Amino acid sequence: MTTSELTLPQVRKEPRRPRRVMGAGKQLHAGPVTYIVLTVFALVSLAPLVWTAIAASRTDRRLAETPPPLWFGGNLFKNMQAAWDQAGLGTAMFNSTVVAGTITVATVLFSTLAGFAFAKLRFRFSSALLLLTIGTMMIPPQLAVVPLYLWMSDLGWSNQLQTVILPTLVTAFGTFFMRQYLVQALPTELIEAARVDGASSLRVVWHVVFPAARPAMAVLGLLTFVFAWNDFLWPIIALNQQNPTVQVALNSLGTGYVPDQAVIMAGALLGTLPLLIAFILFGKQIVGGIMQGAIKG
Repeated sequence: MTTSELTLPQVRKEPRRPRRVMGAGKQLHAGPVTYIVLTVFALVSLAPLVWTAIAASRTDRRLAETPPPLWFGGNLFKNMQAAWDQAGLGTAMFNSTVVAGTITVATVLFSTLAGFAFAKLRFRFSSALLLLTIGTMMIPPQLAVVPLYLWMSDLGWSNQLQTVILPTLVTAFGTFFMRQYLVQALPTELIEAARVDGASSLRVVWHVVFPAARPAMAVLGLLTFVFAWNDFLWPIIALNQQNPTVQVALNSLGTGYVPDQAVIMAGALLGTLPLLIAFILFGKQIVGGIMQGAIKG
């Protein structure tokens, strides 16, 4: 038998099957340990708020007894009315809404513009200016109280709301936060395409930058609103009891020879309610924005 008569067996090639990724397409389910841990964290987080509501619904004498009350009483609305009248919370609520709302809108707007400039625009000394901006975060705000107060006095703005609003119209944290987000979430090619189509800088910001930065803007807006609403140090120095914010007004409840702890707790609960309402109304959109940004990233 010659070599030409030898035939090799034909090997049939089967089509290669796509390799499966373990866990792909399957929905992850939380186990019982996860639910237990989340429940514990939720209870610990809600405990101060629940105790404030319980104390606000009791009398001052009952709060001084041992053991302390562990359930709600019947004096909640009475104590709230007393705190509202004693601290003048009507004017304080309006002032805090104006101050926190103005600061939030301005901080989100200016921080987004500055973050976009540092993230996508090329200009001289950009790195040095960014480092300088971040460096201001290392300076304690207490060091700026005296020169800031003197400056506001020279402007004739003592005991006026613009004294509280002006110093926080833009923050270094907001600028750095938006810059870090836009570096990843906003493709440079998208900006260049808008430029090629003849879009001006204003249209690029309005139609390209703001839609891409919306999730981060929502998060920054919530954080800024909470910080501005709860700010106490600078408002207590710049404002008086005739034109207070909520935190300044609540400070007056603790004065007196024998402060009423139940009324103080009721005032604190009233001062917290707007933040709870804001989170209930906009919390879903903010969390959805965070997840949308995470998926895009």
